[in-house]
Amino acid sequence: LDKLVGLAMLVAASVVFLYYTIWTLLMPFVDSDHPLQNFFPPRVWAIRIPVILLLLGSAVVGSFLSVVMIRSNRKKAAKAKAAAAKKKA
Repeated sequence: LDKLVGLAMLVAASVVFLYYTIWTLLMPFVDSDHPLQNFFPPRVWAIRIPVILLLLGSAVVGSFLSVVMIRSNRKKAAKAKAAAAKKKA
């Protein structure tokens, strides 16, 4: 099953890469009234989509790191509190 999932992910990534490459590198040279232009969104989205994905990905990674750091500091504080209580007793 894992090989099948990996293959599906590879195929999906390849299709997205080919679509985006054709959209950004080849379509500017095709006439605007050509029927092939109907398969692609306006060119302004060729910039907007990656920027949105980059910002969203950065927010997710930043949130994950923040949660990990907060939990780590809570564990350290709990250990220090336990050590202080043990030392007191």
